[in-house]
Amino acid sequence: MPTDLARHALATCLAAIAIAGVQPLAAQDADAPPSLEDLIPDSAVSDPEAWAQQGTDAPTEIAVDDSASDLRAETAVSEIPGMSVAWPEDVVFEPLEPLEPETDIVFADLLADVPQIAFDEADLEELSDTLVLGFPQKEPPFSERGDFIDRFEALSTIEELDDGDENVAQLAARARKDEELLRTLLRVYGYYDGEIVRTIATRDAGEEAADQRPRVRFDVIPGPRYTYGAIALGDLAAAPDAGALRDAFEIRPGDYLQSDDILAERFDLDRALGETGYAFAEIDNPELLIDHERVEGDLTMPVRPNGKYVFGEVVSSDEAFLSSRHLASIARFDAGDVYQRSLAFDLRRAVTATGLVSTVGVETREVSPPQGDEPGVVAMDVTLERAKLRTIAGAIGYGSEEGVRIQASWEHRNFFPPEGALRLRGILGTREQLAGVTFRKNNFGGRDKVLTVDAYASSIDTTAYDARTVALTGTYERTSTLLFQKPLAWGIGAEVLATDERNRIVDGVARPRQTYFVASLFGRATIDTSDSLLDPTRGFRVTGFLAPETSRTEGEQYYYLRNRVDGAFYQSVGARTVIAARGAFASIQGADLVGIAPSRRLYAGGGGSVRGYGYQAIGPKNEFMEPTGGRSLVEASLEARIGTGFFDGAVSVVPFFDLGSVSTSTTPDFAEIKMGAGIGLRYATGFGPIRFDVGIPLNPEPEDSAVGVYISLGQAF
Repeated sequence: MPTDLARHALATCLAAIAIAGVQPLAAQDADAPPSLEDLIPDSAVSDPEAWAQQGTDAPTEIAVDDSASDLRAETAVSEIPGMSVAWPEDVVFEPLEPLEPETDIVFADLLADVPQIAFDEADLEELSDTLVLGFPQKEPPFSERGDFIDRFEALSTIEELDDGDENVAQLAARARKDEELLRTLLRVYGYYDGEIVRTIATRDAGEEAADQRPRVRFDVIPGPRYTYGAIALGDLAAAPDAGALRDAFEIRPGDYLQSDDILAERFDLDRALGETGYAFAEIDNPELLIDHERVEGDLTMPVRPNGKYVFGEVVSSDEAFLSSRHLASIARFDAGDVYQRSLAFDLRRAVTATGLVSTVGVETREVSPPQGDEPGVVAMDVTLERAKLRTIAGAIGYGSEEGVRIQASWEHRNFFPPEGALRLRGILGTREQLAGVTFRKNNFGGRDKVLTVDAYASSIDTTAYDARTVALTGTYERTSTLLFQKPLAWGIGAEVLATDERNRIVDGVARPRQTYFVASLFGRATIDTSDSLLDPTRGFRVTGFLAPETSRTEGEQYYYLRNRVDGAFYQSVGARTVIAARGAFASIQGADLVGIAPSRRLYAGGGGSVRGYGYQAIGPKNEFMEPTGGRSLVEASLEARIGTGFFDGAVSVVPFFDLGSVSTSTTPDFAEIKMGAGIGLRYATGFGPIRFDVGIPLNPEPEDSAVGVYISLGQAF
């Protein structure tokens, strides 16, 4: 016996044929061909065997909505005799319109006569065991079908509430909501004459219990797609830049109608107005008038440009704290520049980024209106409230490479207004002690330009050396920030220091100390095309460092040049994986190793170098197996950052491989190359990933540890 699923398919096919425009008979006589009611006897509704004798299965439920036709009567399902399932009172059964088949036609032939709406299994989209979409229409093709399905599946009530235990009544109620959703989505894509055929059926009683769940099928018949007719944009044509502004609104008469596009293009036009001087432009909500006879929609969206303007002065509400002059220096515009809304927003972000204010507002105020071809002038009024300016911070921790470390700091972020910070800091640890004072002037001479003067005294004991140092450093730099990542960042500076150093004590034997007086000029520059400072997924970075330096020790004067180049490359592979590679080269030219303080020499090893080895543990060693440092260095790293589904995709697994070599000559001799490998985890936070790496040295020395563990904020490179 044919199954209920076959009955479902046949009923759906017949409904689609009725919707496709087969006209009903105005009247019937004895010579007229049989109608659908004649073909489907009343007894067949309650007697499946009668349907079997006809070679067809009985339908279970069909709902067809055709508001354009008043020839259909709605009959409550509960009033139809012989239904095999219990239906809610509000579910209606709408009989199909009578057909005009040829003499002696059978259902199979009837379907074959209308191939343009024939139901083909290839047109089915099974979203779940409970929900199926059918697309019988071949011409015109449903060009937005893929996106349509994705959006329906994301919003479907049936999909959202599907738990496997729903009964027919529950499913019918959800199906009505989904049917309205489908009609709405059709209109979104410009199908205003679309039809939805809804059927609900169950599997045969002979099927296993798991297969007897009710199932909903929607057959979507979109009909013709409407196009735009007339487009009215108010006073836009009166703007001086009318042509360019009209081009920003990329909807033309004859384009296919889609309400998503209207909203997107309205946003684009609004942005174009705001970026080309129209500080007070207004756009009303769009209205769409559908003409079914023309199969078009006329769009009306009143636009009022309200004149073109240029920037005037920046006015601060607190001159003694952050003056108007200073705020104008950090703005990315000058007086007389064409007004851009994005630059007004950027000024607000820049003031917030100072860290000196708790709240800030930037308002555009008309100073003079446009006159003829001359633009008007607007002032930028900045209102702000002071934030708390003093900060005390501290941290305590332990690391296998540095032992116990306690650090604390006190900072006043506007000790020397505007934006002149004073910071006192101290470190007390197993291997490092430090006391220092720092003066920092943010936005000095321009946006994101920073002047820093730092004085400190320190004692540090690393794997390679023991140094006691007093230093004074000054730097002027253009920095790249999380707020504005720059394609080019640079810094220049000078440094003077006195340092008393020696190699580490071995077996209680104190190594001789040596004092160095060092003076240096330095400069660095970074080219950055990556998409993130802390977690890049594409692009590259190249940083160059150059420092002519002089050193005096034991009556001898030495001159040399320190230089280094670092490069990194990032490439996404698929949706979840990023391949990252890094390389570095450094050298010291012009002096023997003895003339260079141990703290200024080159070393490798550690979390930012070759993982698996200790900090500065890679390089030439003396007879006591102490790293003595070198005059050239080469490093390379390769890792794959593979996203997972854990914690909503926040966790990544990172296998990595590192290598490095340090030589005493000024050019690498690769006499010894150290390699490390391992695996890490990354946990993505709102401000960058937290890194946890475990590295193993692949060709260790006897004194090297068996494993290295590294934890930090941000990627390894």
